[in-house]
Amino acid sequence: MTLANSMLIPVLPLMQKKLNISPVQSSLIITVYAAVSIICIPIAGYLSDRFGRKLIILIGLIIAAIGGIISGLGAWLLQDQAAYYVILGGRLVQGMGAAGAFPIVLPLVGDMFRSQQQISSGLGMIETSNTFGKVLSPILGSALALIIWFMPLAVIPLFSAISIFAVAYFVKVPKPKKQKKEAPRGLKDFISNTKEILGQNRWLYAIFAIGGILMFVMFAFLYYLSSVLEDHYHIDGLWKGLILAIPLCAICLSSFIAGKVVGESKPKMKWFSVVGAALLTAAMLICGLVNTKSIVFLISVMFAGGVGIGLSLPCLDALITEGVEKEQRGTITSLYSSMRFIGVAVGPLTASALLNHEEWLFYSLAGVALLCCVVALFGMKPGKGKGKRKKAAAA
Repeated sequence: MTLANSMLIPVLPLMQKKLNISPVQSSLIITVYAAVSIICIPIAGYLSDRFGRKLIILIGLIIAAIGGIISGLGAWLLQDQAAYYVILGGRLVQGMGAAGAFPIVLPLVGDMFRSQQQISSGLGMIETSNTFGKVLSPILGSALALIIWFMPLAVIPLFSAISIFAVAYFVKVPKPKKQKKEAPRGLKDFISNTKEILGQNRWLYAIFAIGGILMFVMFAFLYYLSSVLEDHYHIDGLWKGLILAIPLCAICLSSFIAGKVVGESKPKMKWFSVVGAALLTAAMLICGLVNTKSIVFLISVMFAGGVGIGLSLPCLDALITEGVEKEQRGTITSLYSSMRFIGVAVGPLTASALLNHEEWLFYSLAGVALLCCVVALFGMKPGKGKGKRKKAAAA
């Protein structure tokens, strides 16, 4: 699912030329995918609590494959605006499928392990794998576009098919303990129960906000970097993909390290998030204040910003997964994923609108990153030490 989005970022300028569309229109190819996911993720979370995580993941992957077929055929058989709108339609369907895939993986990890140490480590690996997909995606997207410009769209069904096989045969979900059967919750009960959980755990709002802000900043600066490399530095093709992978590599490595280091310590999770947001704020502010025409300097600063994002993400995943009971995990983590997708949707759109005003773009990113730091510092109040799961965070 990461490849379905991030793989397109380096080829958006090429798509603009092939489809005769504007930068804002090209950014919608990312935005529409994320926007529909925002709506569908909570529904998928509710269904996963009711019918099982694995089933919903498989259905989501099938829908994503169908969306990929629509986009690929539209790009192949049609031209210009007609092709563009069919691609958008396919991306809309893909977004629906994505809602039932990656967001449900987080509560699934919580279901599969009992030890908080195992859960933290597992979530760190998941976030690292997610980010590793982002590292590979610009390289893979650029390489595929060398074959034919719409190839990054056309290969999504193949990746989905591989994922369907892997989930079906290799993911073994523990059988739940035998309990008395309860009547399935209706929609009213679901909404009422969700409101009750959020009311009792107000710290969740801080996690939601930070997750959304981090994704907003990440996808905004990736869109900016993709455009600048091609327009100002005249770097395209595989070299462009390799350069885009550098800040993503920073996110991947720091996510892996953070997931291993924080363990069960919730205070560590909080302070890793604070420090990560502070580092991201500094990186974006430097990009706004200093002339970024030196490509080495620009990539170095964005690498530091990537480290900041990577330090925060696995901590947020662990806090939200370990702090919510199993029966409510799918619903709450789906809301968290929706907030992340809001950031994914708005980031490229904002960057495309401010491409000709670089300073204001980076000042805006620094401002929201600073807000993220403040929210992490004052909004996240985990219990001292290695508190029990039910007391993962104080309201």
